Order: sequence, then C-alpha cells, then structure tokens
Amino acid sequence: MRQHPKEKADPREELAARLRLLHELSGRGVRALARDTGLSSSSLSRYLSGQTVPPWTAVIALCRLLKRDPRPLRPLWERASNPLPAPPKTSRQVQPPSPPAGAPRRPRNDLPRDVPDFTGREAQLAAVLAAVDGDRVVSIDGMAGVGKTCLAVHAAHRLAADYPDAQLYVDLHGFTAGREPLGPDPALRTLLAALDVPSEKIPQEGGIEPLAAFWRAELAHRRAVVVLDNAADADQVRPLLPGAGPSVALITSRNRLLGLEDVPPVSLDVLTPQESAELLARASGDPGGSGGRLARDPESAAEVLRLCGHLPLALRLAAARLRHRPGWTVGILVERMAEGATEFDTAFAMSVRQLDRAQRRFFRSLGLLPGSTFDEYVAAALAGLPLRTARAMLEDLLDAHLVQQPAAGRYRLHDLVRQHARQAAAEQDPPAELEQALGRVLDYYVHAAAAADAAMSYVSPTREVSAGRPPAELPEFTGKHAALFWFATEYTNLMAVFEAAVAAGADVHVCELPRYMRAFFARRCGTTHLNVLFERSLVAAQRLGDPLQLAEAYSDLGFARYNAGRMAEAGAAYEAAAPLVSGAGDTRSEAELTMRRGYLSWDEGHVEEPLDLFRLAGELYADAGCPMGTAHATAYEAWAMLQLGHREKAARLAREALDVPHADPAWPPTLTARITLGVAIAHEEPDEAVEHLEQALASAREDGHKHNEAWCLNCLGVALRQIGRYEEALASHRQAFALLDELFKEDWKIHFLNGYAETCRLAGLPEEALRLHGQALELAVKLGYRYAEALAHEGTAAVLHDTDPNAAAEHRAAGQAILQDLEPRT
Repeated sequence: MRQHPKEKADPREELAARLRLLHELSGRGVRALARDTGLSSSSLSRYLSGQTVPPWTAVIALCRLLKRDPRPLRPLWERASNPLPAPPKTSRQVQPPSPPAGAPRRPRNDLPRDVPDFTGREAQLAAVLAAVDGDRVVSIDGMAGVGKTCLAVHAAHRLAADYPDAQLYVDLHGFTAGREPLGPDPALRTLLAALDVPSEKIPQEGGIEPLAAFWRAELAHRRAVVVLDNAADADQVRPLLPGAGPSVALITSRNRLLGLEDVPPVSLDVLTPQESAELLARASGDPGGSGGRLARDPESAAEVLRLCGHLPLALRLAAARLRHRPGWTVGILVERMAEGATEFDTAFAMSVRQLDRAQRRFFRSLGLLPGSTFDEYVAAALAGLPLRTARAMLEDLLDAHLVQQPAAGRYRLHDLVRQHARQAAAEQDPPAELEQALGRVLDYYVHAAAAADAAMSYVSPTREVSAGRPPAELPEFTGKHAALFWFATEYTNLMAVFEAAVAAGADVHVCELPRYMRAFFARRCGTTHLNVLFERSLVAAQRLGDPLQLAEAYSDLGFARYNAGRMAEAGAAYEAAAPLVSGAGDTRSEAELTMRRGYLSWDEGHVEEPLDLFRLAGELYADAGCPMGTAHATAYEAWAMLQLGHREKAARLAREALDVPHADPAWPPTLTARITLGVAIAHEEPDEAVEHLEQALASAREDGHKHNEAWCLNCLGVALRQIGRYEEALASHRQAFALLDELFKEDWKIHFLNGYAETCRLAGLPEEALRLHGQALELAVKLGYRYAEALAHEGTAAVLHDTDPNAAAEHRAAGQAILQDLEPRT
C-alpha cells in the first residue's frame, strides 16, 4: 500500500488548509468573506490560520456561501474538535442524519475488464503510477489503437486497492465516429449518478462551474480512481478533474493535452518488436518454443508484426484468427492480411472476412448504434434478430476481437472498429435498411425507458408509448433499484439516442423519450438538462401538429420548469396546455395536468385552490380507470386538508390512499398518506401516529431521498409536540434542518419553519420561536408563499400574546388579512 502523507496530518491543520482553500475559491478578502458569512473577521482569521477550531455552524456558513457540500468536512471537523473520544451527545444537540436503513452499498466499480494478456509497457506503467503518486492526475496520449485505454484500465485495476471508495470509468467519445464528444455537463452527471448522489444535492443552475465544484467536493472525501477515456481536448476534461483530497484521475487522448499544464503526460508509441511478438504469441494461444506456429515460421511471424504496425489492437485481431484457426499456418494469415491497405484495414478486413454473411451484416449494423456501450437487447432490436441469435453473434464477434466486453452483459466497439463498421455499412447496405435499423434502435430505447419508468413508480402513471413499435424483447426490471441502475448505465446512450432522433426528424420519439426519464432525472440528474430536453420536445410537438402531443409537451415543460423553481414559466406552460388537453379529450392527461397545477398552486401559497384541484384530479383519474392516479390525488388532497386544520377528513382520505396496495413503501402516495395520517391522529392515537411517521421516515431513508427524509423528520417533530414529547420533537426538527443545511435548500425551509417554531414555543423557548417565525416571514415574502406568511404572523402573535399584546394583535390582523385575500382565488 502506498503511504499518503495527508492521512497523518494534524486534523486541526488539515481543517484549516481546507478552509483556506474555500477562502481562495471565494475570491474575497478576509473582511469581505467574514461579512458575507456573518462571522467576525478576527474569528475567521483564527479559523483560517488553525489557531482555533471553528464551530460547525461557521463551517456550514462558509460552505453554503460557495455552494459546497459541508458533509465531507464533518469527520475532519470532529477529529479536530475532539482529539479524545467525544462525550455522548445530549438530546438538545443537533444530531447528524441517520444513515439509510439496510446494508451499506458496495463501492461502485465501472472499470472495464483488465485484459489477461497485458504485455510490455513496464516503463510506461511505472510512469503512470509515479504520476498518480505525485500529482494525482496523469494523461496518456498516443495514436489510435496503440493501447492507451488498455494501459489506463490496467493501471486503474492496480490502484483499486489503494482507492477503495469508487473505481469509475467514462468514455468521453472524443474521437468516436458518428457522435459528438460527451460534454462536461452530461459527463459530470454520469459520474455523480455512478456515486449514487441524489439529484436534490446536485447544482442545477449557474452553468458548468458549480457542477464541477460539486463533483470535486464529492471526490474530496473519497479515495476514488477515475478513468476519463478518449478525451478530445483539455477543455472537455478539465471540469472533470478532482480537486482537494486523495482521489486520482487517469486521462487518455489521441492528442497531447497541452492545455493541462500541471498534468504530467505519458506518451505511448507502438510496441517494440519483442513486445509485439510476445503479445501475438500470448493472444493467439501459441505454445511458444520450437513447437509453436510462430516459432516454426519466424519470417511470416515478423511479417504479421509489420502488417499490424506493432499496434496492440491490430495484433489482437490477427491473433484471434490464429487462435480460432488451428489449421492455419502463419503464412496463410499473412496472405489474408496482405489484402488490406493499412495496418488497421489489414487486421479489420481480415477478421471480418472470417465471418459468415449474417455475422458480417450484424457487425456492420453495430456501427450504427448512437451510444457507447450496449447490451444484447438493443443489439437484437438494431439487427431485427431474436435475442438468442444476437447473443450468439456477439459472442462470435467477441471471440474475433471485433467487439469488446468491458463488463458482464455490456459490449462496445473500439472507435476504429466502429468507424470500419460504419463505413462498410454505408458502402454495402441499402440506405433504406440503415434507416430502418436506426428506427428500431429509437423504438427500443423509448419502450425500454417506459418500462424502466413504470418499474420506478415515482410519478403518476404516464400514457402508453405511441412512438414506433415495441421490440420483441425488453430487459426485465425487478424494481426501482434495477430501473435506476439501467438508467444510470444507459444515460449517455439515451442522450445520444435523443440527438439521433432529433437529427432523423423522429418527432414522436423526441416528444416521448424525455417523458419517461423524468423520475430518473429527479433522482440522479436534476432538472437543468431535463428542461432543455422538454424545450426541444415542445418544438417537435409543434411540428407534429398533434393536439395531444402538443398538450403533453406544454404540460411536461411546465412540470420541468416547476421542479426548477421557475414558477411563472411553469404557470404559463400549464395555461397553454389546458385548452389543448381539454380539446384532445384525453382524461388521463387532463388529470395529470390538474395534479401539476395543484402542486404549483400549493407552492404559490394558495390552500383552497389546490385542494379543489387535487379533488378534481382524483375524479378524472377515476373516470380514466386509473386507481394509482386516484391514490396520488387522494394523498395530496389529504395533505391539503390537514394544512386547513380538517384532521378527521385528512385522516380518512389518508387511509383511503393507504388502502390502495403497492409493493414500494416509498411510493409517493403511500409516503404522503403516512405522513398526513401520523400528524392528523397524533392527539387521539399517539402510538399509531408515531408508527406511521417512523415507517415513512424509514422508507424515505431507504429510498435515498433526502428531501423526503427531512419532510418526515419535521412532521415527526410536529406529531411528537402534539403528544407532549417536546425534547424528542425538538431533536427531530433539528435533524430535519441539519439535512436542509447540508442540501443548501433554504427554500424548502418555508414548509418547516412555522411548525418548528410552534414546537419551540410550547417547549418553553419563546425567543427561538420568534426567531424561526421571523425567518419564515422573511422567506415567505421572498418566495411569495402567502399562506406560510399568514401562519408566520399568527405564530408570532401566539408567542407575543402575553408579553406584547399590541404587537401580537398587529401580527394576528396581518395574518387574517392575508387569509381573506387568498379566499377569492379559490
């Protein structure tokens, strides 16, 4: 194991160094930084110099200002604060969130398989490992087929034991024929999804810089090795590099990345004659010695090396022919290879010629795939073959080294092989057949995404696919985790397929593919990219002229705008969708739009209006024969009833929603109904209430949804307060707010502040209650949440009732005026 000096550093000094890095990134002087974070400049100077360990709230303030995740610093802060074992925490201290229930997940390992016949490159491998030790980043460059990826992956496997938290791989497609290089934004979201980072933590605005900073923060507390393969240039890869912390990155590119001045390069040339001969022997299974075919005909063996240009890729292709043709002499191999024009073509063409007609056609079709790695299902759909036949052909191509298998069930083509296949298809296959093959790929991905989306069951039911024809066979998704894994694995492919659909004018596919990715984006990728996709879907729907597609495109765009916090734009999109949906006569789409308008109305501060909308949505779902949709609407109607103080009606509706069976305890109607029921019956049935809320909390944690976890914790605090268990209630509220602080979700606090303040009032903490109601009032005015503003006034009045009756009366009157103002809009 390599020794890492940082592991032995004094935790106080290491924490100060991390804080100084934040100071540098802020671009502010000490006084300006102190002012913006609410700290004194003298205190901040002591924190930055390591003289004093700052309180945790100061660390959070610094991180929040720079939109960094403070959680990676928590273990270091605890070590710096408590050189000896820390005393037990009291119930009045803020407890960090509990880990999700269940066994811990295994670290992610996306590395392709390490080739068993790795040959030579001792000096280059040593240089790579030395660069990693010294600089943590290394760039490997060289011509196509020279073995850059092979070396990077081999080195990453060697490093895996030293970097056990994650081993990640992403193909940046810098030189892949038929597709654009992978941009930094989708690349970063792919990497973050591989780390199972919830989307609510991922920055959604501000461009690439906040996203790259967040990625660096995630790596800072991990020991991870990241392979960034096939980079086009320095600009593409720079945002993907790790920052502070121990993680390392290995980059490959055909170009020397001169723009990465601080990254040491390792350049690869072709293999030496001795290394080439050794690789050819090992890859062909030649026994060596005087009895081997290569040894018996050294002149022909040398000619094979020359024709392959000493390139590892070409050598492996030639070796595969010898291995699978025991009756061939090396001279026969030379004759077949000599028919090619270049060191690449000689190997490729000779390997392809050994296939039968059906296999050659199948190979050519693989060059049309718009994605990177692929599975047997999309290969079967592409070629129009049964799954069993496609699987057998992939095995044949794997044996011929025309296809690589980076992981079980996943295949890929080397860029040169892909280019050869695409060129051969263009020359040998009719354009109509190529167009049909691409159409089958587009059909496959829309239908597969719909099947995965149905298995996740996070959102209300979506209308069935109308794009294209369903493929003969689709992957089986056993549950939401399998579906999430498929989406994460196929993410870059799905984006490439979307672009291919746009280029092909497949407007129905452009409309529907993003629709089935909403839940995945909500869990892993966030809303920024989804807004862009739905903007383009709307353009496609306008070209189609189909009223229902256009209505759903407006509705989908509105929902994406809503999730991005762009409320006015969401309302405008819903207004445009409403007459189109009504005119199309599709009851389910009308129900979905009604639900979405209810969410928006609720977040805009109305109460009666969203209640009516949720009730109407339930009726529409029932008319459409969609009981799952009715359960969604009923659960949210129950929640709205609870906010209006109608506890008995809320409890009854919540039980109705819970009566709809569903296998996933984190299904949104189930979660919403349990939270609502727990708060509604806390006075009458305290044990049952706490049980419902604890079940909801466990489900949210298992689901990994931090927003829902905070929601459950806060409502548990409300219920415990109603039962009279004030200390436990305060601890639950504090855990909820600790989560929101870590997520930088100030806006979400508007849903929790008044309830937390009321708990403080009844627990004998009037000053804290006034402070929280004041925060709620300020935030409600800023966000336009009129109902929360009214509650803040009324809560303040309750606190001041005995100590300042005049101020209490003013606040009570202000709250009543807001409620009266809201009534005409119901």
